[in-house]
This record gives sequence, C-alpha cells and structure tokens, in this order.
Amino acid sequence: MADRQNIFYTSISKYYSEIFPYNPMQLTFAEAKLDGLPGKTILDIGCATGELAYNLALGGAQVTGIDLNEDLLEQARQNKVHPNLQFQKGDMLKLEADFQPSHFDAVICFGNTLVHLNSVAAVVEMLKGARTVLKPGGTLLLQILNYDHILDDEVKTLPRIETDNIVFIRNYRLDEKSDFLDFQTELVLKEKALGIRNETRLLALRSQDFLFALTEAGFSEINLYSNFKQDAFGGKHLPLVVSCS
Repeated sequence: MADRQNIFYTSISKYYSEIFPYNPMQLTFAEAKLDGLPGKTILDIGCATGELAYNLALGGAQVTGIDLNEDLLEQARQNKVHPNLQFQKGDMLKLEADFQPSHFDAVICFGNTLVHLNSVAAVVEMLKGARTVLKPGGTLLLQILNYDHILDDEVKTLPRIETDNIVFIRNYRLDEKSDFLDFQTELVLKEKALGIRNETRLLALRSQDFLFALTEAGFSEINLYSNFKQDAFGGKHLPLVVSCS
C-alpha cells in the first residue's frame, strides 16, 4: 500500500467500524457461493478490523485475514478473537510468497480493496497470485464499485455516511486523461466539531478491464452482480460483485 493510502486508513482507523459496519449480506453471499462454511479455508484480503473474517470463523471456516494497515490489524486482533481465525500483515501482491500453493478453498477481497492497485497489470498479478493459493476448483469472491457507472455518469459524490457520532463525506475528482480518480473524504467528529480530511488515488477499473484481468489470470465461470443478493450487473448502481473459479 502506498504511503498515501496507509495514511488515509490510519486517519480513520479509530472510526472504521462505525463508518463501514459489518454487512451480513457479505456472509450470506460467501456461504451460498461456498456451499456452506464449515471446514472451509478462507483468505480475507483487506480484512480491516476483521468483522467479516470473524463471522466467517463463527460459521465454521478456518480464516486468515490480511491487511497492510497496522492500526486496523491491531483492532482486529484485540476485538475479533476466535480459535479458527488469525490476522497478519500481508500484501495482496505477495500472496505466493506468504502462502502455500493450493491452500485455500476461497479467497475473498471485498470493500473496494482491489482498486488500490496502480494498474490493470497489477490487478492481473494479484489475481494470478490468488489463483495460485486457491485449491483446484476454489472460489474467488470480489467486490469493488461500478466504475462504468461512476465514469459514464460522472458520479462525483457518494452517499454520505452518518451515525450519532460521525459524518463521513465522500467525493470523487474525475480525471478524463488517466485511469485514476481521486477519492476525497472528510470525517466529521460531531462531539469535537472536528473534520479529518484526506485524499487517496484509486484505479477506476471498468468492468471490461476487470473481466480481462480475471480471464488473463486463468479464471472462468465468471459472474458479475450488482449487489450481494446476486442481482444482475448493469446500470446505475454502485456495487460490482464478482464470483469466479
């Protein structure tokens, strides 16, 4: 993770679980795609504070969660303890160095994590690593945002997230001359009347480039969805959810 991205996540780490609370639909989606969790070995890439990884472990899976941000990992280690669960610092571009080939039944990478990579070639590299550490016939589950919609419809603001304690404001600055966009955020702490502003650069990965990268990495049976309910992909929706093997 580039320093800029690491600074971004450190700045919001204390409030991360409040900004991005656990989504039970992610667990339901994984259970459906894996035909149940008991006995499955799962790698959760970009595990953050560990909510999904913990619930996968509660469901009977043996789970390894990796992230590059130490502040998020420390929260995960302290608050999400289970005998079937471990957290470690890990780079999604170094999966083959960190794990044995054909080790996992599933690799999961949710939360728009993938687009922190800096090129389609890097995405292909990551996906090839995921394929290597998957068992033959293993399942890859991914989620990013629908950049077809964001770019084509010039989406510049995402829905703000608000709780009793915080407001999280999210804007995009689009650059027609590159494959990137700047993700600009402000975390407002209500009690302190304080705003924490940050900016990080994301790869605006269109669905056709995503499909190319998955195919180039050797995946087949690729399914694209508009949400974790498995509705058909296409149109003016923000999520892009993928399953393949």
